[in-house]
Amino acid sequence: MDMLNHPDLGKAMTLSRSGLRDNHRRSLARFLLWVTGLSLMVFATLQLFSGYPWVSAVECVIGGLAFVGVARINHTPHFERWVYGYLFILFSFFIVIMLLPDASMAAFVWVLMMPVLAYLLLGRREGMTLSVPFMALGCVVYVVFLSGIEGLSTADFVIDFLNMVLCSSLMQVFMYMYEARREEAEQRLIEVAQTDALTGLANRGNFQSTLTRTIAESERSNAAFALVMMDIDHFKVINDTHGHEAGDYVLQEIGQCLRERLRVTDFVGRLGGEEFGLILRDVQPDAAYELIEELRQRIAARRLNLGNADMAVTASFGVAQWPEDGRQTDTLFSVADQYLYRGKRAGRNQVTSSFKAQPARENDAAAGGEG
Repeated sequence: MDMLNHPDLGKAMTLSRSGLRDNHRRSLARFLLWVTGLSLMVFATLQLFSGYPWVSAVECVIGGLAFVGVARINHTPHFERWVYGYLFILFSFFIVIMLLPDASMAAFVWVLMMPVLAYLLLGRREGMTLSVPFMALGCVVYVVFLSGIEGLSTADFVIDFLNMVLCSSLMQVFMYMYEARREEAEQRLIEVAQTDALTGLANRGNFQSTLTRTIAESERSNAAFALVMMDIDHFKVINDTHGHEAGDYVLQEIGQCLRERLRVTDFVGRLGGEEFGLILRDVQPDAAYELIEELRQRIAARRLNLGNADMAVTASFGVAQWPEDGRQTDTLFSVADQYLYRGKRAGRNQVTSSFKAQPARENDAAAGGEG
């Protein structure tokens, strides 16, 4: 059954590839484009006076593109393409300036910036895929650069080369491990934020966001679904008689029963207290009623051990069908809730909907009590 794979904890959390949310990634990209554009214009001027007019021209063109990106990056629907294009051009430019005949040793520090930018803007997998080849190419260029200064067989060459390789490798490993741990921690936070701690089911916020998404999907596909509100009968009596630990045990057992019976496509959450919500996807009214009636019987037949006594617990259900009972979240909740309490007033331990309603059970109606 679909449980925690509905991370609507802000849609951005699921769409984001890196530790930054989409709006933060756009802000960072915009800042980098500003810095790139301004820096390239300065370097273009210096390159022109240094006798490299072709390099100056290339820097002016790239700088102009960077300023275009500044104006469009916050609104473009093709943000990923912009990021890939920017990083590919930027990393290629790093390699080019290292290949210049009069390149400075300091130019090679830009190799260490490659994984930082790639992982921040693209995330762990895409960041590694893009940065590793460029870093390897940078190390090769570094070998060529050093061989022209020190020779390939000198101890100084080996020391300098190993320093470069070690620093590059450590930076790559550090960024990869950081992103991996961050993804694990973020997923855990999503699960905690969307899960009821006692039953392990989805909490109210998660359930409501899933219902909203289900309505949107049904509007597109015109596939019917049912919203079910469920309430454990006489739950207050259980708490008052057997204690709150017994009440927690009952909630956990009911949650387990719901997980066992419902289909993979269905969704269930604890809405608060002894109240649960169910979303039955792609189901017609008669089929929804039969499924919930079978679930009601299954719960009623389950014997729970509370201290020295075994007891049965029953539940009441109210079923609202989309779109017959409403097309909006609030309407469906209201209709399902009305049917639920109509069933509880009629005697509890029954399924009530606009299509079918069970007759009141006299023995249960006589029991009275709350919940």
